[in-house]
Amino acid sequence: MTEITKEIVAEHGLTEGEYEEVLKILGRAPNLTELGIFSVMWSEHCSYKSSKKWLKTLPTEAPWVICGPGENAGVIDIGDGQAAIFKMESHNHPSFIEPYQGAATGVGGIMRDVFTMGARPIANMNALRFGRPDHPKTGHLVAGVVSGIGGYGNCMGVPTVGGETNFHSSYDGNILVNAMTVGLADTDKIFYSAAAGIGNPVVYVGSKTGRDGIHGATMASAEFDDDSDEKRPTVQVGDPFTEKLLLEACLELMATDAIVAIQDMGAAGLTSSSFEMADKGGVGIEINLDLVPMREDGMTPYEIMLSESQERMLMVLKPGREEEARKIFHKWELDFSVIGKVTDTGRMVLTMNSEVAADLPVGPLADAAPEYDRPWVKTPLSPVIKPEDVAAPNDLGEVLLKLMGSSEIASRKWIWEQYDHMVMGDTIQRPGGDAAVVRVHGTSKALAITTDCTPRYCYADPAMGGAQAVAEAWRNITATGALPLAITDCMNFGNPQRPEIMGQFVGCIDGMRSACNALDFPVISGNVSLYNETNGTGIHPTPAIGGVGLLKDITQMTTLAFKAEGDIVLLLGNLTGEMGQSIYLREIEGREEGAPPRVDLAAERKHGDYLREMIGKGLVTAAHDLSDGGLAVALGEMAIAGKIGACINLETDLPLHAALFAEDQGCYVITVRPDDLEMVRGFALAEDILLQNIGTIGHTDLKIDGGLTISVDRLRAVHANWLPELMSRPGSE
Repeated sequence: MTEITKEIVAEHGLTEGEYEEVLKILGRAPNLTELGIFSVMWSEHCSYKSSKKWLKTLPTEAPWVICGPGENAGVIDIGDGQAAIFKMESHNHPSFIEPYQGAATGVGGIMRDVFTMGARPIANMNALRFGRPDHPKTGHLVAGVVSGIGGYGNCMGVPTVGGETNFHSSYDGNILVNAMTVGLADTDKIFYSAAAGIGNPVVYVGSKTGRDGIHGATMASAEFDDDSDEKRPTVQVGDPFTEKLLLEACLELMATDAIVAIQDMGAAGLTSSSFEMADKGGVGIEINLDLVPMREDGMTPYEIMLSESQERMLMVLKPGREEEARKIFHKWELDFSVIGKVTDTGRMVLTMNSEVAADLPVGPLADAAPEYDRPWVKTPLSPVIKPEDVAAPNDLGEVLLKLMGSSEIASRKWIWEQYDHMVMGDTIQRPGGDAAVVRVHGTSKALAITTDCTPRYCYADPAMGGAQAVAEAWRNITATGALPLAITDCMNFGNPQRPEIMGQFVGCIDGMRSACNALDFPVISGNVSLYNETNGTGIHPTPAIGGVGLLKDITQMTTLAFKAEGDIVLLLGNLTGEMGQSIYLREIEGREEGAPPRVDLAAERKHGDYLREMIGKGLVTAAHDLSDGGLAVALGEMAIAGKIGACINLETDLPLHAALFAEDQGCYVITVRPDDLEMVRGFALAEDILLQNIGTIGHTDLKIDGGLTISVDRLRAVHANWLPELMSRPGSE
């Protein structure tokens, strides 16, 4: 038997204090298998020990929320006896080490989180962050991650309908790969994970267990150094074809009443799934590890329990239903094994070769997981950069061209072309818009889905950045005409043991909480990924937000594309012209500084509610929110999408470059037919909403009074070419 030394404890990521708690719980020293179980269950990735104090402050309830945080995914009611089930999770560290498999297994894992609750996945999204474009590894990482996402999702037959991709030097040594899945289920056919029924069989289904991914959860809870590539064995290997079989087999069994509880084997594999099921049910479980299907000889209890082999599930079945279930899984050519039973002992007892391999109390292990109130300091606020503080450029047109072809704003078509976004036949708004829109099959309603975050805002002012991330998701869903209902989050930060990093986390949570409350946009699921840094250099704080909304009638959906010559272009909202943290400031002035644009949550709510009302009345022909690059970029994107120009005349007291390129929040560009202009104005006047007539759609150029005239074709070319040129460089394969 391996002697448990201080060195072995440290290698497992436990502090001296945490190990003292282990000894107190057990009343003895653990064996190696038991130490490994404590290690993964108390890892940052599984226990949320640095973050749960603050996560508890987020709003999680609403009349339409069926299930909030705590299950595999969140659930909302979308009417007609149907529910949307969704979640977003990170696979950052594995994707940096092994980009294809890291991204692929991230997609596979989040899909299992959704279908383990009884939902058929209908859409995948992602939020990706890479290092600076000229970093020697960036092209290779982009190629691998995109290929992994497409490879897994395409093989599963689930459309990848959109997402976001950013480039910044803070991600040079630690990229972010956040994957989101949305599924559909009947509200009376939702499955949960709490084990129940003393004596009920515990069943293992799916792929065999191997040695891949051991210590994946622990690796995800540590920062990188120069030897990160040596962690390659901790990255899981995925097989989407097996997962497709697992999906169909699970849904077939779910159509019966045989399942008591079900949990996918994600981070920490058989350990987390078994302990979570037992803890939620307040029961014990006995498992005979000899009965676990294995694909490698000589596996130890430690390896079996900590393996993160993919495409596996753990179930509790009703007694006597084993053969019925076995036939289904064998039909789908999947392993099926009754490996244990539910007990009333409150303990997890593992045996192998007729010997006890581990004997642990379930409740104390889960309940005593550390919860830290880590020291934090507030991020110092940067000064507001006023319009007059930024010199006007010589040529506004050249500025717009440079921004449209910049790393932040250029088209991501090269990425989404590699995803099958039309499979299943229900994608009715494709990638490239404010939000993807996917029809609820066989109905006239649809879900609008988006992922959003502006990390440079969060770095400058975490609270404002956190609020802006939620508000932008709300805004992007609103721009399609859908009602925003709920969010999932993926909280990506550096080392929480550094007070300035913990301060970023606390600030972002504070901003998110304010926005969620103001917008009736609760958090129903999520994930925290900490220690995203290399050699002490952390990423920009990145609280990625995945939002879902409901469009009750797909005929009322709108898009950002300019539609018809003669339509009136309107600006909804007020321009302040503050230039801090703008893409203009970074790309034109070479400055990453200043306070981010302010988010007025009352104005966000009023403007968004008004816009949805106008869309619902059929009065809006196009809508697009202002974000990166400001008004000029929004107009450029609408012109490119519609393949038609516009003549714009801004009446503003601001310097023209500030009016065009400041990233004012809570604003939209909308278009209406000339005959509807007075009605739209009347509704705005009644709501005390600022609505300015700024121009007319027409011709082949985008013209803005004051010296900007560019052909739409030229805008499209610079917008389209940046990413393909990046990916054609040597090493981008």
